[in-house]
Amino acid sequence: MFKGSIVALVTPFEKNGDINEERLRFFINWHIKNKTDAILVCGTTGESATLSHQEHKKVVKIAVEEAKRRIPVIAGTGSNSTKEALDLAIYAKTVKADALLVITPYYNKPTQKGLYQHYKEISSKVRLPLVVYNVPSRTGTNILPQTIARIYKDCKNVIGIKEASGSMDQITKIMTLVDRKFVLLSGSDEIILPILSVGGCGVISVVANIMPKETHNLVESFFKGDYFKSRTIQFYLYEIIKAMFIETNPIPVKTTLGFMGLIEPFFRLPLCSMTDDNLKKLKSVLKKYKLV
Repeated sequence: MFKGSIVALVTPFEKNGDINEERLRFFINWHIKNKTDAILVCGTTGESATLSHQEHKKVVKIAVEEAKRRIPVIAGTGSNSTKEALDLAIYAKTVKADALLVITPYYNKPTQKGLYQHYKEISSKVRLPLVVYNVPSRTGTNILPQTIARIYKDCKNVIGIKEASGSMDQITKIMTLVDRKFVLLSGSDEIILPILSVGGCGVISVVANIMPKETHNLVESFFKGDYFKSRTIQFYLYEIIKAMFIETNPIPVKTTLGFMGLIEPFFRLPLCSMTDDNLKKLKSVLKKYKLV
């Protein structure tokens, strides 16, 4: 379940802002056909911060229904409120999601003690595999290696971390404090290969939305021992990965999916369409990859 390319799926919207259920179901099947190994819904890339709790639950339910056990579904169930995160996690278990991804609480900037208690509370109440999500640039809080090691030791269904700090030093430190069963997932597409090299199992990926086969092949080739191929794919994807972040994620990736004809690139405020200058830059990169 936690090995390979896990797409951080975008949430398709209608022009009026409603969730586009037909496109969501289509996109899940498109990923299954294109070698994606698992699907994460209601993460940052899925614009979870703009979904109501009712909508959040709807997306998780649709994903589980449409996947039909052909591919694992990981439910993003994070919040800056432990009570709200717990409610979302309980629901995900009820509809038979395969696992949880729980972001460190954002905005309120808890201490390391508070982070420990947050994950202990959720994991003690919901017996599903739980992956901690660390993305300090989004949350304002960095979960330290010693804290994640403590959580992993004390909370038996916390199985690993999606690491998006971008710090290979921090990531390597984590791996010195845990055992070999620990699941390390890259949260930064530009360093998938370096993370695999220190014990990573795969990636929860933004670029996999538009390049699913290539992202799958990068990870697969590494585990088959073809490090040259894995490195070649990492280098090949580098420019388009960087283009996916020229504006706030998921604006560039949804815009690209629009060019590809897979979804209509609608956003919810405060996210909005790209500026003209950045749109030109994006199109220039996409032409190199023959995506426009």
